[in-house]
Amino acid sequence: MSRRIIVGLSAIALTATVIPAHAGQASVTFPASAFPLGESAAPVKNQRSVVAGVDLFSVTHGKSTQGWTVTVLMPNGHEDGKLTTAQAKADEVEAAGFTPSVQKIVQPAAADAPAVERYIVRVGLWTFKQRAEADKMVKDLKEFDIRARTDYLGDDGLETTGPWNMSVLMVDPKLFRGSFRTSVGTNIAKGETTSSMAKLTNAVAGVNGGFFNIHTSKAIKGDPMGVSVVGGRLLSEAVPGRSGVVISGRKVRITELKTVVTAIPADGAKTEVKGVNRAAGADELVLYTEEFGTKTAADGGSEIVVDAQGRIIKARQAGGAVSPGTYVLHGTGVMSDWLLEHALETSTMKLDTKVIDLRTQQAIPLTPETYVMGGGVGLVRNGRVRVTAHADGHDSVNMMLRRHPRTMAGITKSGGLILATVDGRNPGVTVGASMVEAAQLMRWLGAKQAINLDGGGSSAMVVGGKVVNHPSDGFERSVGDALLITP
Repeated sequence: MSRRIIVGLSAIALTATVIPAHAGQASVTFPASAFPLGESAAPVKNQRSVVAGVDLFSVTHGKSTQGWTVTVLMPNGHEDGKLTTAQAKADEVEAAGFTPSVQKIVQPAAADAPAVERYIVRVGLWTFKQRAEADKMVKDLKEFDIRARTDYLGDDGLETTGPWNMSVLMVDPKLFRGSFRTSVGTNIAKGETTSSMAKLTNAVAGVNGGFFNIHTSKAIKGDPMGVSVVGGRLLSEAVPGRSGVVISGRKVRITELKTVVTAIPADGAKTEVKGVNRAAGADELVLYTEEFGTKTAADGGSEIVVDAQGRIIKARQAGGAVSPGTYVLHGTGVMSDWLLEHALETSTMKLDTKVIDLRTQQAIPLTPETYVMGGGVGLVRNGRVRVTAHADGHDSVNMMLRRHPRTMAGITKSGGLILATVDGRNPGVTVGASMVEAAQLMRWLGAKQAINLDGGGSSAMVVGGKVVNHPSDGFERSVGDALLITP
């Protein structure tokens, strides 16, 4: 049996190219330049007005020319690994009587992380119509206890001809008279669909929001993985330094954020509140607001219940409801002891809550018009592609290189808002985008600042109460929050 080593395949389309700006535009318009991915040509687009100043564009570009291969999984279950690991796995495949190839891939450099060379092992190459042959190879390898999967080559993040299907909302600040807001739905704990949250807020359009915690308990699956402020109330703490969307009425900006919450009992013994409306870790103090929507965990810790005037009305064992007009401070380990020592019944407790814009180092005023949503990865900053994958926790081959459905938000030079989804995971119909490609798409659409929101099966755009894109799960997924356009 022979084995080929293929290198350099990933250098084709992975540089963070800066698309020429639409200088001097006074309003938000769809770009006249060629689509930035695949063949250089204008895309096919359809446009319709949602309300005055808000337009929806359905965009298609490219065609399917790629087929299937089989990717052999590494011992850790990932598709990629170091060269020595890949070669050892290729030897295993070859010993079983198959012909593997070891291919080098390159995770693109981010603004805050270098490019990383990785290696994958593959067997076979089939046309688009020969999917069954690739699936059979996966079964044949399984007979030798070799785990593998069928891969569509368009998902790789390497060169592709597409196709791409996008939905784009463009909001012209000169014509739009409504506002923007975020929503967590009826409560934090329960995930809801974007269309449900749009209906709840009477929104005319919107997209799914930031990432949410799929690794927490089933009871609190709606927990946002990052900052959430709704109507001036902090409902989830920030991951320090990660990008987010800040809204005040009709004004929107994208920046990096951190939150600082301090509990101040009557005796002045200040301490930091580590989390908001999430599961508590060891030796943590966590705040639960009335928007939490379920009981706190009965984890052996202690709690105090505080009313709207800051009076401690009850001390109790952990595991109770958060009544309207109150909040709960929940301590585990040493912080449980701290609560019992400093927060006596009939005493008081104050909370000092700050959301800080790390670009200006200024606290954001938390007014009833203030909404803040954590995203996932910064894509465009000051008109240039700038992917902050490391700071935002997504510097991996899967998140940076491979193509997935994406949801993005961007701000134009004139202050307009761009919301976009690119569908994916639908071989032959739409391939999605890598993280760098998502940045290039937003730059092409005219965004001077842009952020990546949750993607994959979560990607959803709702207009007039209906989902207008094609979620990859085949149905609209319940998510943690949504970014909405309200009349």
